[in-house]
Amino acid sequence: MEGDLSTSQNASNKGKYQQRYIGFTAGDGLKLNLINIRGESSPTKAPVLLVHGAGVRANIFCAPVKENIVDALIQDGYDVWLENWRASIDIGPKPWSLDQAALYDHPEAIKKVVEETGHNSIKAIIHCQGSTSFTMSAIAGLVPQVDTIVSNAVSLHPVVPAKSKLKLQIAVPPVALFTQYLNPQWGLDAPTWQAKLINALVKLTHREKGNLVSKHVSFAYGTSHPTLWNHDNLNDETHEWLQHEFAHVPLGFFAQIIRCIEKGNLISVDDKAELPKDFVKNRPETAARFAFFAGQDNVCFLPESQQRSYAYFNALQPDYHSLTLVPGYGHLDMFMGRNASKDVFPLMINELNKPH
Repeated sequence: MEGDLSTSQNASNKGKYQQRYIGFTAGDGLKLNLINIRGESSPTKAPVLLVHGAGVRANIFCAPVKENIVDALIQDGYDVWLENWRASIDIGPKPWSLDQAALYDHPEAIKKVVEETGHNSIKAIIHCQGSTSFTMSAIAGLVPQVDTIVSNAVSLHPVVPAKSKLKLQIAVPPVALFTQYLNPQWGLDAPTWQAKLINALVKLTHREKGNLVSKHVSFAYGTSHPTLWNHDNLNDETHEWLQHEFAHVPLGFFAQIIRCIEKGNLISVDDKAELPKDFVKNRPETAARFAFFAGQDNVCFLPESQQRSYAYFNALQPDYHSLTLVPGYGHLDMFMGRNASKDVFPLMINELNKPH
């Protein structure tokens, strides 16, 4: 699909940018899309692809704050591309695996950006399960055009709090018997008995401040109150906006991530020849430089996740990659915090600007 971005356009940027949907086809035939966002002036730097996490969409990078990450990148001269991969709520509910995203989605998205821009070397900012799956692509040698990867929250070594691990191990199998998905939108409308049951459980266990959708998000993605951000980092408009930015996530994904957590690093589950079964067994087939980021207060994936991944890559190529822990931030507020434009974005852009 091509055309103007409307339904997922950040209101604070309305009329400010030129925006296009550009469709592409994943390697298994699934129809996906990219969103190219440009300012009034032509970009002076390479394309940068932003890859969202699970159960959200590309619009998650366009939070209604004074300056979001898209604003910051455009102001620095980058040609900004957002990828809606198969985990996007704009694509529609369907089962998916990290393997499918790594093998079919991200390589084709990169090829499309190269085709559209004429740049043979591009950069990427990847978050959460967009980061794990994109890291799988990179390690398998499927995105050789990418020379710099800014990874937030988790990449090769997913580490969660002990109580979150226990919840995944105990709760996912029985919940999967009566629903294929968790959907934070049930906080606005619970149409089935399964949704009503989960809704009641969320109300019972999450009494922190915030709307019911945000409480569903915390329930789905961890055990903290909240899980994905520090409430004090979000302005009121962002709290309201978030109600419409989270939806369906398949239980099958949780089954895969718990296997990776138990193993201590990413593993594949779909038995595809193009992907290694264990992603730390062999040297990564990528020349990309990784800049690992984590909020020091992240309780979804602990900062240890990125510390382990940095240690792994640094041992293979000393003083090439980097690690940055940001105090006062958690998981997703790294991109939508009211002060992230001062505390986080300059650090990420500095990594993008380093010579490869």
